[in-house]
Amino acid sequence: MSKLGRRKFLLYGSTGLAASLFLKGCAGGGDTPQTSTDSPSTSATNVVSGDTIKVGILHSLSGTMAISETTVVDAEMLAIDEINAAGGVLGKQIVPIKEDGASDWPTFAEKATKLIDKDQVVTVFGCWTSASRKAVLPVFESKKHMLWYPVQYEGQECSNNIFYSGAAPNQQIEPAVDWLLENKGKEFFLVGSDYVFPRTANTIIKEQLKAKGGKKVGEDYLPLGNTEVTPIITKIKQALPNGGVIFNSLNGDSNVAFFKQMQGAGLTADKYPVMSVSIAEEEVRQIGKEYLKGHYAAWNYFMTVESPENEKFVKAFKAKFGEDRVTNDPMESAYIMVNLWAKAVEAAGTTDLEAVRKAAIGQEFDAPQGKVKMFPNHHISQTVRIGQVRDDGLFDIVFATDGPVDPVPWNQYVPETKGYGCDWTDPSKGGKYKI
Repeated sequence: MSKLGRRKFLLYGSTGLAASLFLKGCAGGGDTPQTSTDSPSTSATNVVSGDTIKVGILHSLSGTMAISETTVVDAEMLAIDEINAAGGVLGKQIVPIKEDGASDWPTFAEKATKLIDKDQVVTVFGCWTSASRKAVLPVFESKKHMLWYPVQYEGQECSNNIFYSGAAPNQQIEPAVDWLLENKGKEFFLVGSDYVFPRTANTIIKEQLKAKGGKKVGEDYLPLGNTEVTPIITKIKQALPNGGVIFNSLNGDSNVAFFKQMQGAGLTADKYPVMSVSIAEEEVRQIGKEYLKGHYAAWNYFMTVESPENEKFVKAFKAKFGEDRVTNDPMESAYIMVNLWAKAVEAAGTTDLEAVRKAAIGQEFDAPQGKVKMFPNHHISQTVRIGQVRDDGLFDIVFATDGPVDPVPWNQYVPETKGYGCDWTDPSKGGKYKI
């Protein structure tokens, strides 16, 4: 498996970039120059000819993030196949055009431009890391196009050009911290990959710990794709000699080395419980369930959710991709977003971007996790769940909210964004306004 180019990663994943992106608070989700003269309506309607509608799929099919992103593509393809089998959208068949972001952020931007300008897709489903999303954001902003983003993230963004079907921090990170404080301890060691999501997530966690009486005893980062985890494990043992909580926001291949060496160093789940926000069933399967047994993850969906919708989803996925395959939260989010987009297009009666944008607000879907709804801030309501890895590599659900939690993109623990909201249905409010 090829690794992320170090020079390009450092350009897009450095601490300085993360900090600057975190502190920006422009109404459109970024202060991107509006340079394109492309008409969004034209670019969206040119593609709708004959019996087909073209959509873009943009994920890492190679590189360090392929361990996670290839499965998201499978879920998107399942949704597209099911919609096509039911008659398509507006009576037309959806034709997906796949591009490989290759775990490289400039490549994501290049491929997004190609999908919009050359392929003239009506929308793009794509990205995993926040670094890749931040890289393509200027493309979608300048061209006034549409990205559907399927993965939990750090919030602190609300773009009119993005629909977010993964969890905002108040739907994953914050409930996980609260649960840990109540059940596992007050001392936290924070470990993550060195790019915008983990650094911003940890900024939120540190503010939350201050407010809730917890304590950060250590914090360390690895470049994405780096497997030199021994120094971090040494620091964890020094900071938590008698055990304690590890909050893990590592992504990609780094998790393989981290969990194997944690076990090798004797840092077991009973004394050093790890709460992960980017480890799900597929990663457990690839890393090895013997290394993750007893550790925790916070998501909105687990394969073990008991519902008719989930039973149908898992059965259909296994029938298409193999009985040995598993489903997970980002896959379910990807499945959700394709269905919500299709419902919005049907409601709008057109693929015109502005019409679809408006029609998407308020759309509901009976998802495998439970009912979800698209809010005016372009995020969806989600049920919060915490799971513990069991012997078979799936998760026992040890905590769940009574129902869906409304999304809050601007964090209410961080001083710079406390008291702010987002509402794209009201021109006087937009991407960031004082509540």
